[in-house]
Amino acid sequence: MTSVWLDRRRTLTVDPFTPDEDFDTVVAGAGITGLATAVLLARSGQRVAVIEARTAGAGTTGNTTAKLTLLQGTVLSSLRRQYSQKTVNAYVQANREGQAWLLGFMTDNAVPFQKRDAYTFAMTDGGADQVKSELSVAKAAGLDVTETAGTELPFSTRTAIRLGDQAQFNPMDVLEALLSDFRAHGGVFVDGVRVKNVSTENRATVFTSSGHVRADRVVLATGIPILDRGLYFAKLKASQSYAAALRVPEPTQLFKGMYLSAESPGRSLRTYPAANEELLVVGGNGHQVGKEPSPKRRLDELLDWAVHHFPGSEVTHTWSGEDYRAVNLMPFFGKMPRGAGRIFFATGYNKWGMTNSIAASLAISSDILNGQLPWADTIHKRVTSPAGAAAAVALNADVAKTLSESWAKAELAKPDPGTVPAEGEGTVVRKGRKPIAVSTVDGVTCRVSAVCTHLGGLLSWNDAEKSWDCPLHGSRYSPAGEVLQGPTTKDLPLMD
Repeated sequence: MTSVWLDRRRTLTVDPFTPDEDFDTVVAGAGITGLATAVLLARSGQRVAVIEARTAGAGTTGNTTAKLTLLQGTVLSSLRRQYSQKTVNAYVQANREGQAWLLGFMTDNAVPFQKRDAYTFAMTDGGADQVKSELSVAKAAGLDVTETAGTELPFSTRTAIRLGDQAQFNPMDVLEALLSDFRAHGGVFVDGVRVKNVSTENRATVFTSSGHVRADRVVLATGIPILDRGLYFAKLKASQSYAAALRVPEPTQLFKGMYLSAESPGRSLRTYPAANEELLVVGGNGHQVGKEPSPKRRLDELLDWAVHHFPGSEVTHTWSGEDYRAVNLMPFFGKMPRGAGRIFFATGYNKWGMTNSIAASLAISSDILNGQLPWADTIHKRVTSPAGAAAAVALNADVAKTLSESWAKAELAKPDPGTVPAEGEGTVVRKGRKPIAVSTVDGVTCRVSAVCTHLGGLLSWNDAEKSWDCPLHGSRYSPAGEVLQGPTTKDLPLMD
């Protein structure tokens, strides 16, 4: 599956990787977080390298719905249940500054974007209660959110709230502009090279799949941290959500706002002005990575819903994005524990990365350049609530249970008699006591270890993305065992 954003001719200029080079800062990851941080540091005069394991935007950035809004579903009321209003206000200010910076950047660099009103709507009584709570907290945080009885949507809603003057855009347009700015300030951009580890003895040594480089500082902008310092993999829940672009038969079927439902399974709607037409973009139906028996069924349900409400629509693109939610709901950013003050990271945007990514970039670059942001100090000094602590305990108990149950299931797997799954299918078989992941994609049958190289979780087949996914912490692999998403950095061993 390829998103409507990534379906474009590649125009990015890439530098060769040169081992033993020396930089002021090395950034791992070329999504919006990594590239915005790199731009801010390069503009200050630093010599900066961005090292991307795949291609720019291949992770969450290129697989989002790209809404730049301070009205984020029911996030603020969820935060308020765990934190003081002061902490919620700091979160809003962080996102406000992130939004303002990105809007200014797009304006200065002629990156197209569309101003839109943002809506959170409810279709049930329970959802209506959530929306009313969000309205109250948003107003307390200084947002000009209003309640509205009607929407432009082709189905009935119980209630909705609106925040005007927000924005939407194509995230790859932003990445290309960030890369252009970065290179204009002397930045080095390398892709197809994976950062594997970082040592902090005598500055920082960054170990990659192609050799090592050195730097004063390292920024991990990899979605989920690829280093286990701080055990952030145990503080984050990895989820997979689905999206699609559709061509509608009549332009009058479309709308001007950006919409998100308060209830699960989640329904996100916006439009996208493509080259010669306006497309409908829908999203939702998320689930925990590696735990859905048939991700394709989730995608099909979303498509059925979209076509039902927009009759005659034709699907042009489908895709999915992996994202991470902190158990205490607040994004993490700043210095990584046990990193000698040299390693910085950002994660846990909870599906609102377009504003949170820039906020994290502003905070990290300010930290590196000896600046200070009051909202960042407030967020750093927050105290985890009892609810947040309980959520962490529950998440890790579930991880332990999943690990135990999946290995018990592996013991019952059929011995491998040379299994060849049907096209597009994958299964876990057994060779002796070793679980083997066997799949057939595009006529090629691959056999790899079915054990995640991060912490030993048993992988499950994703029939939508045709990948092997880990239910413990969200690592994902191609059918041939190549890492798609962390926290792991090691490919799966091939099996005979």
